[in-house]
Amino acid sequence: MPWKLASFGTLLAATVLAGCSTSGTSEPAKDTAAAVHTRCESKAAEFAIGQKASPQLLEQARTRAGAQNARILKPNDMITLEYRSDRLNLNTDDNLVITRVNCG
Repeated sequence: MPWKLASFGTLLAATVLAGCSTSGTSEPAKDTAAAVHTRCESKAAEFAIGQKASPQLLEQARTRAGAQNARILKPNDMITLEYRSDRLNLNTDDNLVITRVNCG
């Protein structure tokens, strides 16, 4: 009986691996530039420090930093601990004045 299970496992593994193989005639992805994330450069957004946070300022800072995403973080906001190299963070004080700019 164990040899039947081993044979079945081998057959199953071969089937799964055959489904993952690619043929040499496939075309490369046409939209590879859209799939690549740009890296955030926080130095380019430091002009925002000392200014009052607004959606317009957030978008301007995001564009200058080359980030895909951006967010405004207030002192008591709950945030995730994931690091994203394509996200710009504008940290503010209680009056929504930007005190720090960083990526992540």
